[in-house]
Amino acid sequence: MARPRLMGGGMIAAKVLHGAVAQGPVLKLDEPLSFWGAFEPRTGIILDVHHPQRGKCVAGTILLMRESRGSGSAPGAIAEAIRLGTAPAAIILVKPDVNLAIGAEVAETLYGKPCAVLAVSETEFATLCGAAHLRITREGGIYSAG
Repeated sequence: MARPRLMGGGMIAAKVLHGAVAQGPVLKLDEPLSFWGAFEPRTGIILDVHHPQRGKCVAGTILLMRESRGSGSAPGAIAEAIRLGTAPAAIILVKPDVNLAIGAEVAETLYGKPCAVLAVSETEFATLCGAAHLRITREGGIYSAG
């Protein structure tokens, strides 16, 4: 079986903030998202009335956003969404966010449910935005999956 490739014919090696195997459709956010207050952990729906992707569901997606918005409450909110199965399968950022990584680590430790959290360069981010589906290895390798 051939390995899936990105449009440029290769793999992107991301910085791993929390490693996990993931695969899913890409959901690119045009603005940062707060997982505390702008997102409903019970459904995975973006609630923020000012967010361009309001009403979109992040559950099971490979979520691309340059950075997150929020505070120290983000780990609890993302951990709860992971527990409920309404979180993204992976979150890919340009600006690393330790709060999301901590939430993913807590969820995997307590509930055995993974969510990869990765960081890439702005150029790599732009490349990933052109993909429909992505596959991620635990080591942070990102491949096009279709």
